[in-house]
This record gives sequence, structure tokens and C-alpha cells, in this order.
Amino acid sequence: MSLQEPILRVQDVRFRYDPEQPKYAVDGVSLNIKRGEFVAVLGANGCGKSTLAKHFNAILLPETGTVLVEGMDTRNEDHLYDVRQKVGMVFQNPDNQIVATIVEEDVAFAPENLGVPPKEIRTRIDEAMKLAGIYEKRDAAPYKLSGGQKQRVAIAGVIAMRPDCLVLDESTAMLDPHGRAQVMNTIHQLRAAGITIVSITHYMEEAAQADRVLVMSRGRIVMEGTPEQVFSRTEKLHSYHLDVPQAAELRDALVKVGIPMPENVITPERCAEELYKLLQ
Repeated sequence: MSLQEPILRVQDVRFRYDPEQPKYAVDGVSLNIKRGEFVAVLGANGCGKSTLAKHFNAILLPETGTVLVEGMDTRNEDHLYDVRQKVGMVFQNPDNQIVATIVEEDVAFAPENLGVPPKEIRTRIDEAMKLAGIYEKRDAAPYKLSGGQKQRVAIAGVIAMRPDCLVLDESTAMLDPHGRAQVMNTIHQLRAAGITIVSITHYMEEAAQADRVLVMSRGRIVMEGTPEQVFSRTEKLHSYHLDVPQAAELRDALVKVGIPMPENVITPERCAEELYKLLQ
């Protein structure tokens, strides 16, 4: 597969939890995710974003349409093992993904079950724990860790499988601001290592750090673009019951009182930069 080929290709996917009901949880979604990209998916509760995410590694299969992972059709059972190795998933509650009583044993769990040779397992778990920023806690009991640390153990357990793509389904939703910052730092480390990231989130500040933002409503993608493009359209986002990052709210408030601010101000750093320019 060439580097230019999308790692994930979704073609006109529709899915219902109950085929007897007319409502589709995912309703005609098409999208491509490029290798090495960091994509954030936003939307109000019930919009279909987590349902879509579960299609990326064949937890769910489309009723109609196609999901291709590195060219492999997720509905082909012969590809299931490879698809799940290529795309790893981290969920909202890390306690549901942690199975061992010691951090490094937990990270080793999946490679051991796959029959990876012991020497290779040692290399993989050390690499994964370092990448996830949890190496110094390798001998700790997971139940003694903070929420952010537990979530990084869950991430390390998935990346020990050496996936090309990591899907985070609301993986910071149960964390305090410090824990969220820890996980976001890990996401940036993984990106630097060449792993494709898809983050399903309702935190606008996290989405502002992505390469591309998708907004879902009623099972469809209704907005798409860079964070600057999406978060410059405050009123449209409000119509989908979404906020904008705090820096973008401040930008809009300043513009309302006659202080000029560029539309692409969406981070505190950029906001401070523009205000500093005005004071010169």
C-alpha cells in the first residue's frame, strides 16, 4: 500500500442498531483518513460519532457501504485479525481495558496472547510504555494510578500491538484537566512516531490541536476542515449544539466590542499573540 493511499476509507456507510427502525445511527458517511493524520470527530451526544468509530476496526460492520482499512474490507472475515492489528481502539473507561495487576503485565497481555516471542514482547512493551509516558510506573498496580495514568496504560496496551492507527473514543471524557493534558501529550508523542490518530471527543480545546476536524449531526458529517476553518464558524457550530474553544469565544467577544481579531484565532497562545500585537 502506498503512503498516499488513505489508511481508512469509508464509502457511503449506513448502519442501524435495529433494522426494524427507520433511523440510521450512521447515515451515508464517506471519508478518507490519511496516514499520519490527526483527525478529531465532534458532535452532540447521539450524533453517531462513536458508532462510526466502531466501524474503523470492525467492532461494527456497515449495513450498506464499505469500510476499507489499508485496502482490506472490514466485512471480509479473513481480514478481521489484520484489521484489528492495524487499527487499535481506546475507550472512555480505562478500567474496562486494564486486565492485569501490574502495569507492564497489562501492556504485555495482548502481545502474549498473540504468541509474540518473549524477547520481542519485552521490546514492544518497553517501547509502548515509553511512548505512552508510563514507563516509570511499569511496576505499579494500575488501581493505584490516577485516571490519566490509567488511560495511558490502556493506550500503551493497544500500541504494544503496533497498530498503524489509534482510535480514541471519548478517551479523555472521565479525566480531570491534568489527566486530559497527559493523554493529549501522549497523542502528540504517538503522532510524532508516525501513528495515525482519530479522536472522538467533545472537548473543543483537544479538537483544536488536530490536523482536521469533522462535525457529525444525525449520523452525517455536516462540517469538515482545519480547526481554524471549523472554529471560525461559531454560529453554525452552535446550531449543532456545540461550543467553540474558549480562545475562539474570547475572539468573538473582542470582535463584538470593536477589537479586530483574525478568524483563525482558536488557541490561547494565538489569542495572546494577537492581543500583544494590538498593544504595540
